[in-house]
Amino acid sequence: MNPYIWQESWDRQQAGFMPDREHRFDAMLTAVGAVTGGAPPRLLDLAGGTGSISLRTLARFPGARVTVLDQDPVLLAIAEGSLAGRATIVDADLGDPGWRAKLPHEEFDAVLTATALHWLPAERTAALYAEIREVLRPDGIFVNADHMPEEGLPDFSRRLRDQARAERNARYASGAATSWEEWWKRAAADESLAAKAVERARIYPTGHAAEWNPPATWHVDALRAAGYREVGMLWRGGTDAAVLGVR
Repeated sequence: MNPYIWQESWDRQQAGFMPDREHRFDAMLTAVGAVTGGAPPRLLDLAGGTGSISLRTLARFPGARVTVLDQDPVLLAIAEGSLAGRATIVDADLGDPGWRAKLPHEEFDAVLTATALHWLPAERTAALYAEIREVLRPDGIFVNADHMPEEGLPDFSRRLRDQARAERNARYASGAATSWEEWWKRAAADESLAAKAVERARIYPTGHAAEWNPPATWHVDALRAAGYREVGMLWRGGTDAAVLGVR
């Protein structure tokens, strides 16, 4: 396996699904820079998959101390290769409240996650927000970028999703982008990832749980209830948004 090619492939697949993906990453890392004054951060890439956020953090802040946490064996294998010793890799299940015990013994300046936590149910997400707060240093930030429709625009949000779906399907049909399903088929067919794909099927025998995408206001309220002293929306793009909490 060439991890750099698989990392590039993953980024292209994700960008095909979310054309504004880099915009949210830029907003998140700009917030990190505001926390550290531009100094290299201690950053936790939560549910970080192949380490897309970590790679961008290291490019923007040389010397950053980065930890990638995920449970998916295929994505973690790619992360281990593409980050090549530049990050700590942690295999942990965020559905288990004990996930923090697997982290390095340090407080983080920032915890970032993108398009991942919608697989968790509401009560677990709310509890996780409080757990994340405990691994942040005072004034550290947590940012979650995900599918978070605008509560006041229910009908228009549906139109935006329909338009995005049509454009996405056109990209898939033209070959300009690879769909989620096709990407995973190709990964499983790579002999260096095949065993990891079998392991992944054991972890997720029926795939991930159904997506749960509440409005951004739900996340803001949950962060406030979890004890963050400042909470709000950092970024919005269509029916996606990033919310931020300051410890």
